[in-house]
Amino acid sequence: MDAIMKGLVLDIGVYNALLWRSLAGVAIAAVLHLARRPAWPARATLRLHALRGLVTTGMAVLFFWGLARVPMAQAVALTFIAPLIALFFARVMLGEPISRRAIGGSVAASIGVLLIFSGQARVAAGPDAMWGAGAILCSAVCYAYNIILMRRQSLLADAIEVAFFQSAAIALLLALAAPFLAVAPAAHHVPPLLFASVLAVASLFLLSWAYARAEANYLAPVEYTAFLWASVLGWLVFGEVVSPRTVAGAVLIGAACIYSARRKAVPMGNLEAAT
Repeated sequence: MDAIMKGLVLDIGVYNALLWRSLAGVAIAAVLHLARRPAWPARATLRLHALRGLVTTGMAVLFFWGLARVPMAQAVALTFIAPLIALFFARVMLGEPISRRAIGGSVAASIGVLLIFSGQARVAAGPDAMWGAGAILCSAVCYAYNIILMRRQSLLADAIEVAFFQSAAIALLLALAAPFLAVAPAAHHVPPLLFASVLAVASLFLLSWAYARAEANYLAPVEYTAFLWASVLGWLVFGEVVSPRTVAGAVLIGAACIYSARRKAVPMGNLEAAT
């Protein structure tokens, strides 16, 4: 999805790429959700759907704006800091103590981020790329909070409901600016927009299904495999070459997050109480 969206953002801009993808996603998710004749969610669940929709919208705008300005592998590597930040959010939201591992992991991950930035400066990527990397780091902070919300949300609603309400919330928020920013996509942009929307709904469903069945700390490291896909697709589709410093930084951040997360899992009751 990132490769498709990067091409769309370069062609029609981040707002229109996200708007039309989200509107198509709502239609797809609605077919799956409404066909079951579901009951209307409780007020607390709706508030959580709305909150995560707000966070996800900001996260997506920042990430895809940045993705259009930096190589895919570098962008994905910078997002790897999110699981570590999530440990600190868990301290505030779930009352978990911050371990020495988390503090040590933070230091190591920070060095990894600096490695990636130094590699970017070394190839003279320019100020636009630096702003893009900064936007992706801000998106990673949003994603860290999103990890906590995703886990809470998965305890209150099934995966199909989550996919529908998340798609609807994102589309509604983006549509607020439609009178000023929306431009109808050209015919040749419709197929990639539809494909991206299918992938977006599928990812929402699969992530919600997974986080309902395992702890966030256990699942988050699996996302590091995204670096391999981003490297391959960035090279095949956009001709992007991954620098050694980006690889080193990604490995260091990933190792720091895995090291920090190796602690006693949060009891399910604590998460349920937090909702």
